Amino acid sequence: QVQLVESGGGLVQAGGSLRLSCAASGRTFGNYVMGWFRQAPGKEREFVGAISRSGRNTYYADSVRGRFTISRDNNKNTVSLQMDSLKPEDTAVYYCAADADVVIRTSIGTYDYWGQGTQVTVSS
Repeated sequence: QVQLVESGGGLVQAGGSLRLSCAASGRTFGNYVMGWFRQAPGKEREFVGAISRSGRNTYYADSVRGRFTISRDNNKNTVSLQMDSLKPEDTAVYYCAADADVVIRTSIGTYDYWGQGTQVTVSS
């Protein structure tokens, strides 16, 4: 059983930066691929990016690649999403999720545990 709690959301101007954090419970954090998803009003939840269990590999959606960076600390059971050059279209509720699969997946259906979400609003 894994419990996830996101934090760090807020309001930022376009072009600015924001760093989200996700704290996980349990002693087997390193056994999970960690993903970030987001859901804007009226839209489906979409994949943002994910990091491998070791933290050595990452994968990002085309919409955020080059602007967002995921990192993790398996000793502290945390994963972070550094968001730079933010755009108004990045406005959404952001969720962290844990996937027991070995490799990175992009489908929401493959993730086993989800955080409560944190709101990110980017003003123009």
